[in-house]
Amino acid sequence: MATFLYKLGRFAFRRRNVVALVWVALLALAGVGAASASTPTSSSFSIPGTEAQKAFDLLEERFPGASADGATARVVFKAPAGEKMTDAGHKAEVGKIVDELSDGSDQVGSVTDPYTVNAVSKDGSTAYVQVSYKVTSMELTDETRTALEETGAGARAQGLTVEVGGDALQATPEMGSTEIIGVAVAAVVLVITFGSLVAAGLPLVTALIGVGVGVSTITALASVLDLGSTTSILAMMIGLAVGIDYALFIVSRYRAELAEGREREEAAGRAVGTAGSAVVFAGLTVVIALAGLAVVNIPMLTKMGLAAAGTVVIAVLIALTLIPATLGFAGKRVHGRKDRKAMDAKAAGGEETGKPNMGTRWARFVLRRPVAVLVTAVLGLGVIAIPATSLELGLGDDGSQPTSTTQRKAYDL
Repeated sequence: MATFLYKLGRFAFRRRNVVALVWVALLALAGVGAASASTPTSSSFSIPGTEAQKAFDLLEERFPGASADGATARVVFKAPAGEKMTDAGHKAEVGKIVDELSDGSDQVGSVTDPYTVNAVSKDGSTAYVQVSYKVTSMELTDETRTALEETGAGARAQGLTVEVGGDALQATPEMGSTEIIGVAVAAVVLVITFGSLVAAGLPLVTALIGVGVGVSTITALASVLDLGSTTSILAMMIGLAVGIDYALFIVSRYRAELAEGREREEAAGRAVGTAGSAVVFAGLTVVIALAGLAVVNIPMLTKMGLAAAGTVVIAVLIALTLIPATLGFAGKRVHGRKDRKAMDAKAAGGEETGKPNMGTRWARFVLRRPVAVLVTAVLGLGVIAIPATSLELGLGDDGSQPTSTTQRKAYDL
């Protein structure tokens, strides 16, 4: 494999214009497909073989249209101090809201009156309305969700505290600021590590191209393959991570080969032939792990795993082809000015000057004190792991929301 990858690296370096155009064309093609694809419906979530799924299936069979797995919401009311929810005026306000919720959307299945289902606290200060929907939270329209959020404006004007909770307000995850922050942090680390904007930019640019191709392809096929919104988010997270990581392998090795005095094309071939083998092995490991999600037999997880695995495959191909091509465009700028001067001095027959870099000094220190470093690292990991002893596992609910949200306030009430 090393020989094949060596030849592939040299070919990509030599034919860098063609290789770059091919990847740009693939990115454009995937982008057009994503832009022209129909809006996908919410993906179905089922766990075959479990008691819960059998119960949902049985309910759907015996009571068609009951939507046992539909979204739910709770509108919680609290009377002002010294008053009760059983007061005539407050009962009238709650009755209006029940009518508004019942007639507000075709997606509403049922709305319970707290005064007929005993949903009033013993002291009479608090009551809640239970709303059941015909569809899941991911299938609720914006109009339905907005109507729910705006519920109780009139009651608040009368002095009542009104808060809304339940999974009906669960928002669909979106890609945005967190990914941008992650890329920005990675850029800072790469600049510090490489000391060159060009060398730091190559892994980021190529990783973004790979993620763009992968996520756009997932978006284009989302409707056909019934892929949920979380599928592309997982693919982006993993694609960015491995894309940057694999590119680092190649770029670092290329810089080392140049420092040894080899020609640029030869350095690119050797970088892909050596570090490329590690990239292929690491990529296959991640692909196998993600494909292993199919073992749990949850269709949604299977689709997420396979889609993310496809993005990893693209990241590997990017590292083996586009990275050596971009190295050809970068030239000597893949090294910082200080490194370029040292290389020029070495090529001219001069002696290397200056103290070793921080990485070299750290490696030498570790080799001199291996036992001390090992013990310190193990103890440090143990200290970091202490919080795990009080870890409580479970599914999140409105009680885990920030205290400033209406969901958390409704939960607390």
